[in-house]
Amino acid sequence: MSGKNVIRNKRTVEQWQEDKRRGWVVDETPELRRSVEQEIQGKVDTNHPDSCRASMTLAQEEKAIARDIEIARTRARVGEEISERERQTRLTVEASGRQTRRRFQKRAASVDGWQDPDRADPRTMLSREEVAAVNEQAERLARKLEGWTRAAVSRRLAERLVDGRGMTDAVVDVYDELETAAGTVVPIAKVGEVNRSEVCISGRVQTWWTPSHPSISQVGLIGDDSGRTRLTVWEASNAPWIEEGEQVRIHGAAVSWYEGRASLAVTGWSAVHFPERGRWWE
Repeated sequence: MSGKNVIRNKRTVEQWQEDKRRGWVVDETPELRRSVEQEIQGKVDTNHPDSCRASMTLAQEEKAIARDIEIARTRARVGEEISERERQTRLTVEASGRQTRRRFQKRAASVDGWQDPDRADPRTMLSREEVAAVNEQAERLARKLEGWTRAAVSRRLAERLVDGRGMTDAVVDVYDELETAAGTVVPIAKVGEVNRSEVCISGRVQTWWTPSHPSISQVGLIGDDSGRTRLTVWEASNAPWIEEGEQVRIHGAAVSWYEGRASLAVTGWSAVHFPERGRWWE
């Protein structure tokens, strides 16, 4: 029985070989190939001097070490060149910025002579007593005007004094100017006096009403110590939900008019911040 199986198997193998020779048999054995990662790693392992350094002669090992040193020097030199290019680029950009700012100030000087970059600092034209008084008033105003330093305020006060204004008039003038300047948090009562389409305000939501249109997310009143006004949060702005009674600061609030009064709106360009959120100690 076993002999017959051997003969049958032998005939089968011979027949298969004959069929393969004639092209009647397709070899379905899968071809095993290395992945791209394996090929890359194989080349790295083959070419890296550490992989075969144990079998190197002394001369070959010294040559490999010298190559490593040269590669390290080249990388260090390239890094220094890149750092130098970055430094030169930064200096070029800064110089271009100064030139652009200077040209702008020269054009602005046709309207306001104090914008001229070549004009001396007005504080150098005052006496010591006047400079001391200017610094005292600037310190007081800087505490009231968020975002303005004492140096910036004192320069503006000195400009008014050099122009012949009294200290009281200069303080009032500078305060009115900087209180509604761009980037400054504007009192809500003075929103209608600002000659801009967007302002920054800080206040507390007093009440919300039921929106009259699906495009409005929230609508109500917001106020601060100076007054209150209407606030509309548009649905398309994707602004976070504001709770009633919550303190909020809005940068880029759009100014519009409603029934003869200035009102505010939160749009897609507005940024809403919540100063009191996350204060776990209260």
